[in-house]
Formats: sequence, C-alpha cells, structure tokens
Amino acid sequence: MSKKATTIARRAAAVAAVSAVGAAGLMISAGDADAARLPSGSKTSTGIDGQVVKIKRSGESARGLHSVANNGAGRSAAVSGTYKATLSKGTGTMTVGYLVGCQIDITGLEGGLSGTIGTSPSLSGSLSVPLKPGEVKFVKGDSLSLKKGKGTVMVDSFNINVEQCGGYASARSVVQVLAADGFSTEDDAISADSGYVQSSLYGKPFSLN
Repeated sequence: MSKKATTIARRAAAVAAVSAVGAAGLMISAGDADAARLPSGSKTSTGIDGQVVKIKRSGESARGLHSVANNGAGRSAAVSGTYKATLSKGTGTMTVGYLVGCQIDITGLEGGLSGTIGTSPSLSGSLSVPLKPGEVKFVKGDSLSLKKGKGTVMVDSFNINVEQCGGYASARSVVQVLAADGFSTEDDAISADSGYVQSSLYGKPFSLN
C-alpha cells in the first residue's frame, strides 16, 4: 500500500471512531468480556394525542467487582448496555439511570418512588452511592435531548460503588423518556402544546458484590 493510501485509510478509521462516539450520549472504557449478560427489552407507549414513544434496551451486562472501600460494607459492579428511544413526533428527553437498593428486593419497584429517590448526580466513569440497609436510591445521568425524534445512550463498564451496605445489594437499569409536541423543561417545569408521554423501561435486577 502506498504512503498516500495508508494516510487515507488512517483518516477514515479516525472519522469512523469519532462518529461512533458522537452517536452515544454516554461512552466510557470498554472491557466486560466476563460480565453476566442481562436480557434485552423494549416498551412502546402511546399518549392521548397519538404520540408514540419506543424504548429499547440491548447488550446489557453487569460484572461484579471488588469494592475499593475494602471494609466489608462496600459493593461494586461494572455495567454496560445500549439504550435507544424513538419518538413518532415532537421532541423530548431521555435519561438512563440505575435503581440501587441495599438488603431490599427491588424487582417490583418501578413507578411512584419519589419518596425513596435520593439526589441524582450525573454519571461518569464511576459513582459511589452511600446506601444504608433498607434504602433505595435512583442515580441517573444527564438528560439527552431527543430533538430529531431519536437518541442513543451507550454505557460501557460504568462502575457503581455502594457504600455503607453491610448486606445484599442489587441494582437495575432505568430508561426514562418524556416527550410531547412543543416539549420544554425550562425552570424544572414540564410544559407542552399538548398532552405529553412519560415512559420508563426497567432492566432485570443484578447483584453487586
């Protein structure tokens, strides 16, 4: 291969890599070959004005880790997955987060958790969650705007550390979508030109070591 052809090939590879990262709302380091695979899932919701919201979860996995706290009261896991939302019309937001519980069965915990949801910091490479036995908290990332009717969030080896939990700890992914014609969240208040759709897709609970 000529020097010119090699340069072109390298540039094409670089553009492809940048495009892949740009399509994700969240991209972190890779490496979950030994992770436990979790089932994929999807959900379709329709609003009173005919607005249709489709949410899809795929490639989700969780890999137990040794807690960095090393004090017997810490639990940790690295999680990955791809989450997509598609709107039939209008605009909205998509947020990916995790419902985390200590010594409590979170299998049936879905809507109506406002009384147990704590503060929600943005997702980064890792996140530590102070969690006492019997507590449940919801940690989430920044909202992704669905201005063109669709969006994708990719999570790769995101590390969840649970502190102060001396017993069983588990977590499950949550994808939240709010959508409507003329959707707006200014001043933390939801407004729309017509009725809006609020939909959540929950993943299968997994254990934190």
